[in-house]
Amino acid sequence: MKTMLEVDEHHWWYRGRRRIIRAELDRLALPADALVLDAGCGSGRTMEDLAEYGRVYGVEVDPEATEVARARGVGEVRTGRLEELPFDDAMFDLITCLDVLEHVPDDRVALGELRRVSKPGGWLLATVPAYPGLWSHHDTINHHFRRYERRTLRAAAVDAGWSVRRVTSFFSFLLAPAAIVRLVQRRRAEDGYRPDLTIGPPWLNTILEQPLRIEASWLARGATLPAGLSLLTLLENPGAPVP
Repeated sequence: MKTMLEVDEHHWWYRGRRRIIRAELDRLALPADALVLDAGCGSGRTMEDLAEYGRVYGVEVDPEATEVARARGVGEVRTGRLEELPFDDAMFDLITCLDVLEHVPDDRVALGELRRVSKPGGWLLATVPAYPGLWSHHDTINHHFRRYERRTLRAAAVDAGWSVRRVTSFFSFLLAPAAIVRLVQRRRAEDGYRPDLTIGPPWLNTILEQPLRIEASWLARGATLPAGLSLLTLLENPGAPVP
């Protein structure tokens, strides 16, 4: 758990993603008393940022991670599955679901459940890994069920009753080096796999985070990026029943 906390706080990948998420959320008109959910909150680090937008809740399937998130003392954290959320209908103004949908066997069921707990007119901001062609042992070892294309992400969201307001790539500078690494991993024995998310020296984290500052600034203007290692979508709950 100590390693989880250190990675969430200091690793350039997480720090960069938090910048991207903030750039998107700052563009939303949320009520002053907004209720906010981080679905799949992990160690709870993102909840600290989300607390600036309203009263924050978290839900996490791993009981140990749930306790780590609760120990932060930010908001209310419950243990539960994305497919069976322990919350009332039409409760939240904003939901984030960051790199979680790929871990769920049926993403449409999960998206439908997220819509159930969203208020009419509420927002869901989700991020997922992109490009099925980049599938590697990294995905297998992290218990992914899929990587996404824009069309598959849109289709899953629409089937669950969401209105798609925005889709963009991000982590664009990572795409080429990550593609090379994934191809190399396919040629290696699985016992040679090393996780990507190891904490390097502070100066290296600072350098690697710089391109993500640029991406966040670009996305904050409402622009999009055509390619990247990850996809971000902003969905709105239209409030109408799913056909």
